[in-house]
Amino acid sequence: MADLTFDVSPAEWAVLRIVWTLDGADTGTIVDALVAKRGWAPATIKTLLGRLVKKGALTTTKDGRQFHYTATIGEQDSMHHVLQAQVAAMCAMKVGSALTQTIADMPLSKDDITNLVEVLNQKLATAPAMVECDCLPASMRGVQHEGHC
Repeated sequence: MADLTFDVSPAEWAVLRIVWTLDGADTGTIVDALVAKRGWAPATIKTLLGRLVKKGALTTTKDGRQFHYTATIGEQDSMHHVLQAQVAAMCAMKVGSALTQTIADMPLSKDDITNLVEVLNQKLATAPAMVECDCLPASMRGVQHEGHC
């Protein structure tokens, strides 16, 4: 599997989710799924498929009159990469509250919650009392700005 070293739009994510779920799929199957789920035009879906192939996220092989698409990037790794990139853009001091709100708003299974509790309990043993703001360079961190850390 390739690394996710490029940006993927929300529309491209929808295409990838179909390919990941089906462990590869032909053009017709992908088009049918996205027309039914999103109401997108087949030409739009084919454009998205072409972009994902060009970016290296999908490979394609010709199968008769159809093309068959296979993901070159893993679903779990891709989700982790995207979440890490989003968190890295946030103030380190405020990540915890953002994650708390996000988790509160998300549908989670009992297994998901159990796993989260286990990870949090492990982190609790070595967690600092407070995470410092990393919005400013170290030389300016003592300066307080209204409405910020």
